Amino acid sequence: MKKRLLGTASLALALGLGSAALAEGYKIGISNTVQGNGWREEMICAMKAEALASGKVDSLNIAHRNTDAAGQLEDIRNLIQAGVNAIVVNPTNADGINAAIKEATDKGIVVVAVDQAVTEPSAYILSNNQEEYAYIGAKWLFEQMGGKGAVVYMRGAAGAGADNDRDKGFKRAMAEYPDITIAQEVFTGWQQDQGKQQINDIIAAGVPFQGVWTSGIDNVIVDAFTEAGAPLVPIVGADNAGFVSQLSSVEGLKGAAVTNPGSVGGAGVALAIQILDGKVPAEKTVLVDPVLWDNTTEEGKAQIAAAQNPNLSPEWPVSVSIPGWTTYTMDQIIACKGPGE
Repeated sequence: MKKRLLGTASLALALGLGSAALAEGYKIGISNTVQGNGWREEMICAMKAEALASGKVDSLNIAHRNTDAAGQLEDIRNLIQAGVNAIVVNPTNADGINAAIKEATDKGIVVVAVDQAVTEPSAYILSNNQEEYAYIGAKWLFEQMGGKGAVVYMRGAAGAGADNDRDKGFKRAMAEYPDITIAQEVFTGWQQDQGKQQINDIIAAGVPFQGVWTSGIDNVIVDAFTEAGAPLVPIVGADNAGFVSQLSSVEGLKGAAVTNPGSVGGAGVALAIQILDGKVPAEKTVLVDPVLWDNTTEEGKAQIAAAQNPNLSPEWPVSVSIPGWTTYTMDQIIACKGPGE
């Protein structure tokens, strides 16, 4: 059973006995399998900042590298051997690391999956609602296209849980617009350079299309159009700082940013600490629902203007905190320092 969370936290925590409850001074492990991606970098910084701001974490043990499910299984088992009290993990896919998660929870280690779900029932999940993320962005895009035409469908990493969920949302929107087709479908791997090269190749090949849906690789897609002198089409991206800025500065661009906060990593650390403190959530799964900011309506323009943050890397989401969950300051997340650093 899933409980949804909007911009402010509404998760009711019931006091109970945490299996690994300690007074304080926790040791928390982190497992992430994508480097070189602004969203993931912000996620790691949010984890560090929340651990520091909590005052309850002595140290973080961070496994942060480009790897697959087999590599993440190894990383989680190393964290177990290191004696952590909790592990916050962004999983490679929903099923691939279940064995290691079960090994951790059998030893009383709290496991929280962030950004993407896992199917191991002993884990807690605090995730952005990835299916809804794709659905509301695709629906907006198809409406901008007049309900017909071809879309360049720029997905994330093949096999990733978030990508699978987003594909469901995208296809759900397509089912409502039978005259929309896919001009070309590519997997960007959530890598900026790769995504930009792919759209450059599509433009150069003369593939006809009337819109672009991106899985968070967005500002470089706009750059590719402007650098090539190609006519702009409606583009959907995430709330990354660079794309949000472009929505108010690039002449002729019609676009929409769908929120997908990397700060969910910090929220995952906060949840792990709460459970270690003995405050067990009523639900195993919490979903953070996205909102859409478009530059074609006055309301959307106002939201985009309010979200601007020139202090952030262009690849970082502007949603740097989740009210009710994260407690760090803007300076702390930008500093990207954890306990003892």
